Amino acid sequence: MRPADIEHLVVPGRPALRGNLLLTALKRPDLTANATHGAVRRVALDGGGEAAWTHGPRDSAPAISPDGRWVAFLRAGEGTGADGSPQLHVMPADGGEARRLTSLPLGAGEPVWAPDSRRIAFTARVPEAGRYGTPDADGETPEPAAEVPRRITRMDYRLDDVGFVRDRMQRLFVTDTTDTAEPAGLEPLTGAEFDAAHPVWTPDGTRVVFTAPPDWGAAESDFRDVCAISAEGGEPEVLVRAEGYSERPAFGADGTLFYFGQSFAEHHEATPTGLYAATPEFGAGPVKARRLTDAETVDCEAAAGPPVPRGDDVLVAVRHRGAVELRAVAVDAVEAPLADLAVVYADQAAVRSFTLDGSVLAAVVATPSTAGEVVLLGDGAPRVLTDYSQPLRDKGIRPMIELETTAPDGYPVHGWLVLPEGEGPHPVLRVVHGGPFTQQEWALFDEAQVYASAGYAVVVGNPRGSSGYGQAHGHAITHGFGTVDVDDVLALLDKALERPDLDASRVGIMGGSYGGFMTSWLAAHHGERFKAAWSERAVNAWDSMVGSSDIGYFFVDAYIGSSPEVQRDRSPLHHAEKIKIPFAVVHSEQDWRCPLEQAQRMFVALRRAGAPAEMLLFPGEGHELSRSGRPRHRVQRFEAVLEWWARHL
Repeated sequence: MRPADIEHLVVPGRPALRGNLLLTALKRPDLTANATHGAVRRVALDGGGEAAWTHGPRDSAPAISPDGRWVAFLRAGEGTGADGSPQLHVMPADGGEARRLTSLPLGAGEPVWAPDSRRIAFTARVPEAGRYGTPDADGETPEPAAEVPRRITRMDYRLDDVGFVRDRMQRLFVTDTTDTAEPAGLEPLTGAEFDAAHPVWTPDGTRVVFTAPPDWGAAESDFRDVCAISAEGGEPEVLVRAEGYSERPAFGADGTLFYFGQSFAEHHEATPTGLYAATPEFGAGPVKARRLTDAETVDCEAAAGPPVPRGDDVLVAVRHRGAVELRAVAVDAVEAPLADLAVVYADQAAVRSFTLDGSVLAAVVATPSTAGEVVLLGDGAPRVLTDYSQPLRDKGIRPMIELETTAPDGYPVHGWLVLPEGEGPHPVLRVVHGGPFTQQEWALFDEAQVYASAGYAVVVGNPRGSSGYGQAHGHAITHGFGTVDVDDVLALLDKALERPDLDASRVGIMGGSYGGFMTSWLAAHHGERFKAAWSERAVNAWDSMVGSSDIGYFFVDAYIGSSPEVQRDRSPLHHAEKIKIPFAVVHSEQDWRCPLEQAQRMFVALRRAGAPAEMLLFPGEGHELSRSGRPRHRVQRFEAVLEWWARHL
């Protein structure tokens, strides 16, 4: 896989299924347009292939009405403002013209059908007048630089890859698809004081359930309660006061409410996501939920979609040792461990999303040789219905070789090696993932493939601090960044270097975000192990991270602690003078997760100390550049990475 081959990196979205209609929205980087193309495809359930359902250029999030007659989806045009933002559309399920239902300045969120197959709930950010291309009180539309100043009174005022948020809160809407009038000004159901998220209809269609911060956003909080409001409007109510963050509610046939949640009772960081259940009492005040899954061994992957009730159990995706498995949780379970959850699908693969209609279960599954294919799952062997990654395989995909070893303290360490072609000995890249509470997966990793195709052996893995190996594994580096995680990163590298086809004299270290921190830390404390370093979107100074990052005001205390002395000692910036190897500081100018000053301070400290340092800045990009940035920037980044390692390895 070469850098420009990201155009073949086609990723299917969450499937929509009703009867014999199976839809998925494909995302594909388009280098010519320098944008991500999106279109909805129909997949044949009998294995007869797939075909275009819409032609884009930016269509996403298909949802089929309960009666199977209609398909709602989002479409963004090529213009600016409302025309260039995702707007809600609906079309007949048997084909025909799509009709636009919304014309919101910043676009609409994913559609959620009501049981009556007539109404749709969704969320959307609503800007204050005179901001983000909307007219002010005088009817004028100021340019962004001419907008009135923002008065900021709280710490949760901005979000990476979104921007400022207090002046465009996310609000809940309901629209009637039978209204044939031109899209006009819909009135939101929720107020402008808090973000509403993850809407779902009650089984009787009278209310919309959603998540919201405690006390309707009266103060900064990363807790989220489960709430409800009448579909006709009125005052919202709290159904469940959560123990931490809550997301993706869903109802069972008997009215039981299921949702994913985290408990902050003991830990505010590296907190596994569990499945909760409650029986809401509308109008009677909040009820207490019960946790169905064990906090130590079960970490649900909420990004794969909401829990899916299925008779006496609930289907959930679970992160486990680099895989994302599909498991079934009994509805009467009480903090059940992973071993007690029935396996629906588990392999050396990652379930990206899934849906159920009757007895038919469809999922998008990524593997070491695919970015995601639509698969039918059932009692027999899985049936792969698509082959979107064939063009990538034609370009060349290198296999993942599993590695297992132990750290100096005897702790097990797990990871992979991606080898280039040829006999070697090959130069080696140790790539550290971000997070830290996430996992390297049994799935096609474009970075490892590009580097391996260029001749490098790539070592990746899940050191302590990662998810997917139990709660204790994730918490092992709380107030301990740069300790046992370093041991694990180096132990896995040493395991790979036992191979005669790897060159231990030519090793580079690289990573982004937390992986960028680890790169900077290792360059300072174990620089003799590496020829050079590539540190991207890194945390380098915890003191300024507290006040400059969108999450710094709570993340740093939780993971590092509040002591200025400890923050300084755990900051790579404080140890920059120890770095002697060539060092690349790479950052995006609009990164608000690890802000640009993290790169600037590190670069200046390195140069002042005499280190051979360079800085590479990407304009117009945020923290997610390598995953969802502009396609040309993604290719240019790959080219810069390869040029750097060609020079130094």
